[in-house]
Amino acid sequence: MKLIKLILAILGLIFGVMLFFWLFGLVTSLLWYGLVIGVLGAIGYGGYRLFKRAESKYVTGGSASGMIEDRDFSLSWEEYDRKYLKK
Repeated sequence: MKLIKLILAILGLIFGVMLFFWLFGLVTSLLWYGLVIGVLGAIGYGGYRLFKRAESKYVTGGSASGMIEDRDFSLSWEEYDRKYLKK
């Protein structure tokens, strides 16, 4: 009986250590994937911010920004033709 208890204790110890290492590996791999995804997300977000800053610098604002709003939208086709196309 004493031998069976000793064998069961050793097996319990071995399976307990295996369970600990399995859980430890699972947690560390999840943390690693979270770190990698976080770094990639931070790089992507930084690139997006840089792109939006450059886009707003070259697309919006500037000296020609009011020209689109100041067009003659109320002209009829004949007035538009006479004013712009018959020059």
